[in-house]
Amino acid sequence: MAEEEPRGCLSRLAGRQPIVQVLEAAGAGPAESCAGMVRGGRVAIDGRVNTDPQTRADPFRQQVTLDGEPLPLDNACRYLALNKPYGVLSSFTDREGRPTLADHVPVPGVYAAGRLDMDSEGLVLLTGDGWLIHRLSHPRYHQGKTYLVQVEGVPGQDALAALRSGVEVKGKRTAPASVELLAEPPDLPPRPVPIRERESIPTAWLRVVLREGRKRQVRRMTAAVGHPTLRLVRVAVGPISLGDLAPGEWRDLTPGEMEALATSLSVAARQAASAARKAAPAPPRGKGRSKRRGRT
Repeated sequence: MAEEEPRGCLSRLAGRQPIVQVLEAAGAGPAESCAGMVRGGRVAIDGRVNTDPQTRADPFRQQVTLDGEPLPLDNACRYLALNKPYGVLSSFTDREGRPTLADHVPVPGVYAAGRLDMDSEGLVLLTGDGWLIHRLSHPRYHQGKTYLVQVEGVPGQDALAALRSGVEVKGKRTAPASVELLAEPPDLPPRPVPIRERESIPTAWLRVVLREGRKRQVRRMTAAVGHPTLRLVRVAVGPISLGDLAPGEWRDLTPGEMEALATSLSVAARQAASAARKAAPAPPRGKGRSKRRGRT
C-alpha cells in the first residue's frame, strides 16, 4: 500500500516530496492544475526547469520557483506540543459538548498526531502535516511512547516480566515493552479529579515505553497482570518530551526537536526496510543463472 503524502500544508519534515504535491501544499492550486504547471515548464528546481510532476524536491532546502518566482513558504506546517489535561478529548469538536483541544489550542489547521483517552493526560503532538501524522500512527516507524502509570498494588517480578514480554489483550499478545518500577512517585501536578485510592491497598508508579498503539493498551496490559491503572500520563513521543508544560499549555516544537524527530523517523524507516529484506524468502538456488555448457 502506498504511503500517504503531505496534504494541506508544506511539510518541514518530509524532505524530498513529489513536486506536484509541494505546489499543491503551497497553495498553487489543485493537484491536476499543479501537474499541468510542471508539464508546461513553469517550475524550476535549483534553477533547472523540471517537467515531471513526480520529481522530488525539498522546498525548505532547495529553491523551487513557479514562473520565475520563489515558491511562497507561508503555508509551512506548524508542529505543536500540548500537555492534554485530564477530561479533555483528543479532538477539536464534539457533538456532545464535552471539553476538546479547541478549549486549549487556538491554532487552526492542526490535528492530533496520536490520541490520548479522555481520562489520560500528557503529551499530544499537533500538526497539519499529514506525512508526520501517518508516520507517528504507523507501527513501521517504531516511535516509542513513554508513559508514567500509577497502578493499584505493587507489581512483583512476575507481573513486570509479563508486561515486558507481552500479555494477552483481547486475544492478541502485546509487543515487548520497556517497563520499570519507579522507586519514588514522579513529580506531577495533581489531577483535577483525584484517583480512587483504597487505604488497604498501596499504589505504585511504572515507566512504560510502548512501540505499538492499541486502544487503551496500557490500561488493559496492567489490568491483565492484576494491577489496574489509576492514572496515566504520557511524557514523551519518540525524542519529543513533555518537559515543563503545565496541563493545558502548548508550545511550538523547536528546530532541534523537529530535526531529532525527522532523524528518528528516518532511522526507523531504514531499520524497517532492512528487517523486511531479511524476512523476505530467498530466491530459489540457481534462478536466473545460465547453465554451463559442456565442452565439445
